[in-house]
Amino acid sequence: MKRFVLVSVIALLPAVALAENPEGAKGGAASGAAAGAVGGAIVGGPVGAVVGGVGGAVVGGIVGDNTPKFKRYVVERRVPSYAYDEDLEAGVVLPEEGITYYDVPEEYGVQKTYRYTVINGHPVLVEPRTRKVIQVIE
Repeated sequence: MKRFVLVSVIALLPAVALAENPEGAKGGAASGAAAGAVGGAIVGGPVGAVVGGVGGAVVGGIVGDNTPKFKRYVVERRVPSYAYDEDLEAGVVLPEEGITYYDVPEEYGVQKTYRYTVINGHPVLVEPRTRKVIQVIE
């Protein structure tokens, strides 16, 4: 029974990813959820697929192999780092003044409304309208 459910979950992932992203573009929440679900299914069966899918969906963020490539991209651009005195984590709202946001190249599959900046030496994805941190790239 577990084998049947596991195969069913894995078989549905490409359809879910394409439904979320009809152009079939790489990255984004759909591919993050799909990758997380596959990894979770392999380790923890059907329940692992659900948990992994949710964990893998850094909504529109940078996931998987794109993480080290994106970090290199930011370092190569020598973007200045903003010093932030409080804990830096997803959900934090950054100050209105003093921070510059930059476009994320399409190849990283990030949601188009997000921008990046560097805070305390870490690349960070931000929703610039609200200044809310979406993802701290570790």
